[in-house]
Amino acid sequence: MSSLKPYLQLTRPANLVTAIADILAGMAIAQFTFSDFSPALLVLSTLGLYGGGVVMNDVFDAKLDSFERPERPIPSGKVSLQSATMLGISLLFLGILAAATFSFQSGMIAIIIAMLTVLYNRFAKYHVFFGPLTMGMCRGGNLILGMSVLPESFQNWIFIAVFPIMYIGAITLISQDEVHGGKKRTLYIAALLYIIVLAAQLTIAGQQANLLFTIPFVLLHAWLIFRPLWNAVQNPVGPLIGKAVKAGVISLIVMNASWCAAFGLLPVALAVLALLPLSLFLAKAFAVT
Repeated sequence: MSSLKPYLQLTRPANLVTAIADILAGMAIAQFTFSDFSPALLVLSTLGLYGGGVVMNDVFDAKLDSFERPERPIPSGKVSLQSATMLGISLLFLGILAAATFSFQSGMIAIIIAMLTVLYNRFAKYHVFFGPLTMGMCRGGNLILGMSVLPESFQNWIFIAVFPIMYIGAITLISQDEVHGGKKRTLYIAALLYIIVLAAQLTIAGQQANLLFTIPFVLLHAWLIFRPLWNAVQNPVGPLIGKAVKAGVISLIVMNASWCAAFGLLPVALAVLALLPLSLFLAKAFAVT
């Protein structure tokens, strides 16, 4: 197990749970009835795509991490760069294969997500605008991958993917200052993006006549993300910014539960919310960022 743990660390297990929540939320938005297990392939796909993406993040950052985060698996020597590269590529391929097995459309979406993850990790990551945008598109694509369970529905609701893009864009903006500390202006922009996403969820829930069910989820989400963000605004140092990033990532589960509630699938919303304790448990054992 000790030899396996560094490889698990590379895949960010706590974050993988949030990717599963994306798929379930996308399926709920598409009004899938959850009457069979055929979309299990989409869950397997997101595990491969997300896991492969974060592994490749560490591959491309290996040289930088040797100075900034020497405790990570690659710079610490626990995982060789070659082994990490093979793991990342294999996981991305698994994600594409699983989605393509489900449907041609899902396979094409998975290919786009895989390309976006490589684009982010190799080129866009440290750009103040294209970094957050590309990372957000990866997460928005993940939601669309879930919606592809019912193509006839997903075409009506694909615009919702813009909100995960904004949300992840906010987290990515915050994370750019995680190592050296940050600027309050960046944190205020992130807070504004968060507010837009929460307001959109309440608006759509109202249009779907599910506002009453959705409000508790949105309030819980707001409490989880704004408390650490406010602490970081008060004192924008690396450790507090790191906590704000971690809260934003883990709270993706609550955002996805809110989407399920907004579209009237309260049992699914509660099931997605039940993933939160699992993600929090894994976050204690494995790094989130």
